[in-house]
Amino acid sequence: MINRMNPSVKFVMITVSMIAMAFFFNPWTPLVFFMGVVLIQLLFATVSWKTWSLMMLPFLLGAVGYFWTTLVFGNEDSTLGTALSLSFRVLAFSSLSLLFVFTTKPVEFILSLMQQLKLSPKIAYSILVGYQFLPVLKDEFFQIRQAQQLRGVEVPKSPVKRVTAMRHLLIPMLAGAVRKAERTAFAMEARGFTGEGDRDFYRKITIGRADAAGSLLILVLLCGSMAAGWLL
Repeated sequence: MINRMNPSVKFVMITVSMIAMAFFFNPWTPLVFFMGVVLIQLLFATVSWKTWSLMMLPFLLGAVGYFWTTLVFGNEDSTLGTALSLSFRVLAFSSLSLLFVFTTKPVEFILSLMQQLKLSPKIAYSILVGYQFLPVLKDEFFQIRQAQQLRGVEVPKSPVKRVTAMRHLLIPMLAGAVRKAERTAFAMEARGFTGEGDRDFYRKITIGRADAAGSLLILVLLCGSMAAGWLL
């Protein structure tokens, strides 16, 4: 169900939830919200739990760091509840963000921003072009590095020298990216794209029952988390 939600509706609901959670400083509200997001992901979403666990690990370490530093280096007003609230808030926000990332296709998200939230086509298509360039730049990076190795350029063993040697890779990549961007701009202009006026879309992103059910589910979780903070 979460995977089938309109990306714009999902984005609005997640943004509202994050803003609402920012006003609660007790540890129970973010903890209940985090557990609820994991439960929603388990029952109503299709994600790779292995990838989710790997992506969640840095946030978990960050939450532990917040807990430790708040207790050790905090002022006299800092208590165990404050440390727990900060650490659980990191987990709640990160899990909600990952839920959006793993259940939303980037192209559908941009299209829904244009169709539902009236995002300017100039901005939307610029983001799409940049997103399409990412795998191209990745392939070009490996091609340039392999070409340099064939010419006898050795990779430095020292981490500092390796970082400074990256300029020999980044400069050709930057020049290639500028040429690709220029060709893309000429191609879009030749096809009549100006970013002005009303546009029709071949692929329609609609709002349906899954959006209503998913929004209600997130609202119930948000209200339940708030109630837990008030009662516990």
